Formats: sequence, structure tokens, C-alpha cells
Amino acid sequence: MTEPHEPDAPEAAPEIPLHEIRLDHTTVEDEDELDIVAQELALYLRRGEFGSVKGFFVVQEIADIASLFEHMEPEDALLAMRQLDREDQAEVFGYLKPSAQVVMAEKMSREELARLMAAMSHDDRVDFYKALDPKAQEALLPGLAKAEREDLRRLASYEEGTVGAIMTSDYATLPPTLTAPQALDALRRQASDVETVYTAYVVDPRHRLLGVVSLRDILLARSRQTVRETMEADPVVAQVDAGQEEAAALIARYDLLALPVVDGDGRMVGIVTADDAMDVAEEEATEDIYKSSNVGEFEGSVKDASLFSLYRARIVWLVLLVFGNIFSGAGISLFEDTIAGNLALLFFLPLLIGSGGNAGAQSATLMVRALATGDVRASDWGGLVGRELAIGLALGLTMSVAVSAVGLVRAGVDVTMVVALAMTLIVVVGALIGVSLPFVLSRFDLDPATASGPLVTSIADVTGVLIYFGIARALLPD
Repeated sequence: MTEPHEPDAPEAAPEIPLHEIRLDHTTVEDEDELDIVAQELALYLRRGEFGSVKGFFVVQEIADIASLFEHMEPEDALLAMRQLDREDQAEVFGYLKPSAQVVMAEKMSREELARLMAAMSHDDRVDFYKALDPKAQEALLPGLAKAEREDLRRLASYEEGTVGAIMTSDYATLPPTLTAPQALDALRRQASDVETVYTAYVVDPRHRLLGVVSLRDILLARSRQTVRETMEADPVVAQVDAGQEEAAALIARYDLLALPVVDGDGRMVGIVTADDAMDVAEEEATEDIYKSSNVGEFEGSVKDASLFSLYRARIVWLVLLVFGNIFSGAGISLFEDTIAGNLALLFFLPLLIGSGGNAGAQSATLMVRALATGDVRASDWGGLVGRELAIGLALGLTMSVAVSAVGLVRAGVDVTMVVALAMTLIVVVGALIGVSLPFVLSRFDLDPATASGPLVTSIADVTGVLIYFGIARALLPD
């Protein structure tokens, strides 16, 4: 006998009216609060109240909507995104993390995904394309128009870390012969398809870059004045195969909204915008921070990365530094007789070698950052060593005075003299190691950021052990 079927319980009514919710920076940064809003939005979607959802989206920022989607189930996020118009869909999709993009894309038909990609900006489109596996890439391409397909393949072909890999190909161009009114009409026709109209790029028939002209200059120009007469000739440019950090540095140095990118023949191939430069600067800073602690590369964020990828990023340097620290133990073994006769020396050992490592890490961090920003160059090393010697001496003397009080109470005058002298020398040497190692690594085309963390500390530790017990052997009886 069949049991009677109980009807499904009705969907719970939303507790928070959507029209009363306004996402802001505080809400987006609060994971729990964002989860609550995501759950409420999902309830509206499941009840079919799409008008309320659309009204909610009207008053929200696109970037905040993307953050909200990442807290929803993929099916709910996709249904919510479909309540936006095509341009807003493309913009929201571009803000999503690559992992979230891939998951949502898998739930779209090929036709829907192709339409979405056609509306995306060129650089967002290529970033998403690169996040797909090769099979998904090949399946997607036939759904795109020929021009979009060729542009996508060209932009995706540039090596990661180069200017070409971060540029976009949707920019406004003008021929040099147009008058100011004609140039305005041309920009108006291009406005919906380009990244920015505030700066236009003047090119010849072979697409070689002749100059740049701002929208302001065109508006202020006389009606008969041509683009050639208004433009700035010989603009700042980046080569397409240059490092991406060079583009970011140029944009920061010259305060540009966008930087034109040219190939080896001077033909314009794209632009790098200021927001892309900010992303590069953040990426480079993050990479330097990781390297300063001797953490290797891994895909994605710390929150989303797999356990194995985080393990792999950290284990190599940790193992190497373990063997490096063996030298500290070997150094101690050379002075066993001195230590046996003056056991009070061991009390001050962690304090001394820690001070040397800290001084070295400070110096290295200052030098690494100065090298990264171009504040100093390899030719400045000699002068910087002299300055650091003076600073290290002042720091060492100050710290030796501070530790002497402890020494007198704990170990007596003789050991205190050894500790004070060792502290001064160890801090000076640590500072000199810290200021020199980044230059040495840079000289051999290695990343100087590696020198500002455990590496310089380990070297300073070994050196500190040798200095400390060497002084003790010379001044104290066995």
C-alpha cells in the first residue's frame, strides 16, 4: 500500500525586504552578513519574485553584486545574474574569481556563454578564457564571431607576466586628419565598444602610433583644428613583450589613465589601463611579501588554495633552511670548551643571534623595497653600505647598553663585556648582510625579495654564533 505523499513545505518567506538592503564596503567585507543577504536573495529567486531582485540590483554596485554571487550556490547565482541586462552580466562576470567563473560557465549553454563573452571587455574575456581547460576553450571558440575569436587567440598568446598578457584591445583610435568636430563624432561612435574615451590614440593607415589626444583637448580645440595639431606626439609607450611591472611603473610615474602598447614595428596593439596597473602592483607586492618569507608560488588565494599547493609552496625553503641552520650547530660545537667553562653564555645566545637576524631583516626589507621602486640602483651599493655601517653601529651600541644591565645581574662583569661587544658587532654585521644580500641576488638575476626573510636571518644566525663565541674564547678563560 502506497503511503500518502505529504506536500512539500512552502518556501519560507524572506525575512529582510530586498529594497531595504544596500550593499557597501562594510557588508561585503563581513562574510557572515554577506551570507545572510545571499540567502535572502536566493529565497526571492526561488519564489519567482524577479521584479524585486531586479530592483535590488539597480541600487547596488557591480563589484558588490559579484561578491554576493560568490556567496550563493552556482545555480542561484546564475539565475540571479540572468536578471541583469547583458552588459551588466558581462561586467559582474568579469569581477568574479576565475574559479567561480568556471563553475558558472559549466552551467550555461554554449550559446549563452558565447553571448556573455561577446559582451565582456577584451581583457576580462581573455582572463576567463585562460582559466578554462583546453577542451572547454576549444568548445567555446566556435560560438564566437570571427573577429572576437581572432582577438581572443591573439591576446591569449602573450606570455604570462608580460605587458601583452594584461593589455586590452578595446581602445579608441583617430586618424590625424580629422577636425575636432569630426573627432568627437568618431569617438561617439566608438564609445560603447572601448575601455575609455578620455584618451584616444592617433594612428596612421598602418596602425603605427603617432600620438595621443585627450577628450578634453578635443573639446577645447577650435573647429578647424585637426587631431594632428592637437595631439601629443611621441607619447609614453610600453613594448608588448616587456615585463608587466614596467607598464605599472610607467602609469604610476606619469599619472596616466591608460598606457599605449606597441610592437617592435611601432604598431599599436593595445592599452594597459590604470586599474589593470593597480592589479599588477598588488600582484607584485603580494609576490614580494611571499618571497620575503621564502614562500613559493601557488595558484589562487590562500583561502581557496589546496592543502598540497600550500605545502609545496613552503616545504622547499623550510628544508633548505633546516640544513642551513646546521651550520649554527656546527659553529657552537667549535667552542664546546669555552661554553663548558662559562655556561652563562648560553643564556644570552638566543638574544644575540635574534638581534642580528632582526637587524639584517630590517636592512634587507628596506633595500628590497628600494630596489623594487627604483629608489636605489646597483651603483648605489657602496654608499649604502657606508650609511648602514654607521646606522648599524649606532643601533648595536644602543642595544649593547640595554643588554648590559641584564648581563651584570645575570652573569657578572666579564660575561657582560663579551655580550655587549658581541651585540654591537653582531648587529653591525647583520645590518651589512641585510643591505648587501639583495644587491648580490640582483647581480645574479635572482629576485632580491628572497633576501628579506628567513634567508638573511639564517645567515645572520650563523655569523652571530661565530662572532659571539669567538669573542668569548678570546676574552674569557676556558
